[in-house]
Amino acid sequence: MSSVASSHSRELFSPELIAKYDRSGPRYTSYPTAAQFHDYTVADYERAARASNVAGAELSLYVHIPFCATVCFYCGCNKVITKNRAHAVTYLEGLAQEIRMQAALYDGQRRVRQMHWGGGTPTFLDATQIAHLMGLLKDNFRCEVGPDSEYSIEIDPRACAPGTLGQLRELGFNRVSFGVQDFDPDVQVAVNRIQSQAVTLGAIEEARNAGFGSVSLDLIYGLPRQTRASFARTLAEVIAIRPERLSIFNYAHMPHLFKSQNRIDASTLPPPAEKLAILHHTIDVLTEAGYQYIGMDHFALPHDELARAQRAGTLHRNFQGYSTHAGCDLVGLGVSSIGMLEGSYHQNRKALPDYYAALEGGQLCVTRGVVLDDDDRLRRHVIMRLVCAQDLDIAATEARFGISFKDYFADELTALAAMVEDGLVEIEPAVIRVREAGRMFLRQICMCFDRYVNRVDHTHRYSRAI
Repeated sequence: MSSVASSHSRELFSPELIAKYDRSGPRYTSYPTAAQFHDYTVADYERAARASNVAGAELSLYVHIPFCATVCFYCGCNKVITKNRAHAVTYLEGLAQEIRMQAALYDGQRRVRQMHWGGGTPTFLDATQIAHLMGLLKDNFRCEVGPDSEYSIEIDPRACAPGTLGQLRELGFNRVSFGVQDFDPDVQVAVNRIQSQAVTLGAIEEARNAGFGSVSLDLIYGLPRQTRASFARTLAEVIAIRPERLSIFNYAHMPHLFKSQNRIDASTLPPPAEKLAILHHTIDVLTEAGYQYIGMDHFALPHDELARAQRAGTLHRNFQGYSTHAGCDLVGLGVSSIGMLEGSYHQNRKALPDYYAALEGGQLCVTRGVVLDDDDRLRRHVIMRLVCAQDLDIAATEARFGISFKDYFADELTALAAMVEDGLVEIEPAVIRVREAGRMFLRQICMCFDRYVNRVDHTHRYSRAI
């Protein structure tokens, strides 16, 4: 690492800035966030889904597979820990019913441009079940795989049988995300995720040989027993692999929300100074290695679609993170999944017994959500532009929403004034621009425009920025 890069990183992370802005806040995979979801009926959703056919936007499908054979102590996902594969049979029966009911609401000519399978562990399903599920989706939705499609799946390399990645590629998946978190053996023991480097490299090699055009790795900083030196070794191994994308998440220790985190010894977590040093080094080495910082802990090589979409101004963000295609209506399938239509968000029941009970009663599983008003739509536009592009065209926003920006957002501009002084944001008559130092505090910048987040103390709901 060059001394110039290291010095530059230290400038961006002064202790004063960290102390001032490292507070809890949303990650803005939506606005309003899921914290604002409330009672939302199946009838509400059905009306919204049918109304969306008028605009005829392309579709994005999210399929949630909740099962994992073992528990990773850090995990905050909606999951079911079981080694009993029979659970997948029951779940697929329910999912098949939901897929048919959901598809009946949408115009069959609407193309599925994006698809994402997450979990849990999607490859908890065996080869026959994977093929069956994709067949159900293709039979009920217009799933046409093309060069502009993005079909992605999350993979645990420990639960990926030989030949699985080749099968997934043949079924139409073209992007794969591998969970790694950390290669250090002591850290892996502390979080109950034993995963050899050989297993990970073998899965990545198989994916590339199968023709996957984009490979992404997930890492986490701030895990127990992790140090700057240990994570530096992991980063060196990752850079040698040269994945197209990297997601490097900040571990949020919130055992009051996620039961499995109670099994982590909090005394082994890196102290704030060490955690900050890990982040310093991560940004330095990835930048020096040629990765483009996308935002919200995501990095991509310049040739990857994610980086190209950011440069072209077409980057989008939803409940699966950053996406290359804006404008799709998102249909959530499976327990706890979240969907997004132009004017509303909605979420399925979170517990499997409740999910099954709704389907047995012949009902969709939607149980909560939110309908956006005009103010929500405006603020969503502002926040998503800042999150995805790190700038906002003020005149274009005024023209689109029929407002005077300085009048409508007078209080918000006042709140941003301190960030301007601290070198995080630039405000000009025509544009609000996030400066390089401010990219680490995107959540805090966006919170200035969030009319909900400051009404209640969300310290125990959201993670801290660093």
